Amino acid sequence: MRTVCYLRRRVGNSRHGCAPPAAPAQTGTVIVTIAGPSALRGTVRVPGDKSISHRALMMAALAPGTSRVTGLSDGDDVRRTLAAISALGAEVTDLDGVVEVTGGSLAEPVMTLDHGNSGTGIRLMTGIAAGLPFRTRLDGDDSVRSRPMERIATPLRLMGARVEGRDGGYAPLVVDGGGLRGIEYTTPVASAQIKSAILLAGLSAEGMTTVHEPAVSRRHTEEMLAARGAPVVVEGTTTSVTPSTLSPLDTTVAADPSQAAFWLATAAALPGSELTVPGVYLGPARRGFLDVLLRMGADLVIEQVSADSYDVTARGSALEATDVEPGEVPGLVDEIPVLAVAAALAEGTTRFRGAGELRVKETDRLATVTAMLRALGVTVVEHPDGLDVTGGRLGGGTVDSFGDHRIAMAAAMAAVAAREPVTVLRFDAVATSYPGFLDDLGSCAAGVVLDPGHDA
Repeated sequence: MRTVCYLRRRVGNSRHGCAPPAAPAQTGTVIVTIAGPSALRGTVRVPGDKSISHRALMMAALAPGTSRVTGLSDGDDVRRTLAAISALGAEVTDLDGVVEVTGGSLAEPVMTLDHGNSGTGIRLMTGIAAGLPFRTRLDGDDSVRSRPMERIATPLRLMGARVEGRDGGYAPLVVDGGGLRGIEYTTPVASAQIKSAILLAGLSAEGMTTVHEPAVSRRHTEEMLAARGAPVVVEGTTTSVTPSTLSPLDTTVAADPSQAAFWLATAAALPGSELTVPGVYLGPARRGFLDVLLRMGADLVIEQVSADSYDVTARGSALEATDVEPGEVPGLVDEIPVLAVAAALAEGTTRFRGAGELRVKETDRLATVTAMLRALGVTVVEHPDGLDVTGGRLGGGTVDSFGDHRIAMAAAMAAVAAREPVTVLRFDAVATSYPGFLDDLGSCAAGVVLDPGHDA
């Protein structure tokens, strides 16, 4: 059946072009209406992995010499990191999609490093700033200013950095770095961002720095530091690093599994779909969403094409509910919004537990996922650390993304499956990580039409 997508633009006065999460829906917004249902067919090439893109650029800035990075995420988050390392003195050149970074000689920036909507960007850069012998100011948009930074400030202070924030631990941050000493630290939650901030600071600390986590989180930082010559030791949920100077390295960034999940989870739940996402990164702690889909009965073909890169094809079939346990969540936390959409299309009630970290993302994603699905007629029970989603018929309605890119894309995927039109407010949030999302939707959902010429 035909899917029609109407795009209406409204210009507002938000600092970065997207309305802040708590603002009224009518201010500074792009509105998209999608009328389905439609199967998803064809091939979608999603942007490069955002987490790896951030780290590749930051490590290139630290490494003396020239590194080349191909396949970077083209979202605003990563552009902010590019601007930040440039402000710190790294030389950055973009040559037809190959970004060259000459690093190793960083200096005090004259401007505040503005990370926009990127929690990963500001937290990891704060760890780097802690090891640099000068003052660095870091900030972000209203969403980043609402997210807790004390979780990284506390261990960095224990290492000897001076970290000051607003209102007891929120951005903007001021970091006076240098003179660090290694510590042994246990994180309060399994978080690759906390762990990475400490490890990046540990590169400049005297002695060993060790991080213990309650569960395994993404290991991009450990893998990428080791590839650049840093002495990293990983034993279960414990990671240690000793001081070192990184070596420059050429990097090709594989496709982002969090972005691939939107297409694969939805295609798996829609009869008649057959969709492939090539070159998806499925390294340690990043394939959890596929394991959940397989438990739900998804028809998936996963073919390895390089060390950690896979072509993944999803064919539509009837899905059944499953339970997503706390130990799984660190490896799929960003994919829960679209897994909740798949759960809404499955038979039975799917339960997500141990997902309290979603409350301190770009929005309180447990609340915003609940609001999204309820607006479309889905039965959802919200818990302090999770959701119960009962599958059934997706109806039409209006969904507010609250300026959260993953809520906007999850709502669009729900709209493709819905029986009546769905309008998504503040859809411009997708520019944070996936500017070409609507173009890709048009390529794989038959009959998608964009009408950008109408004011809201």
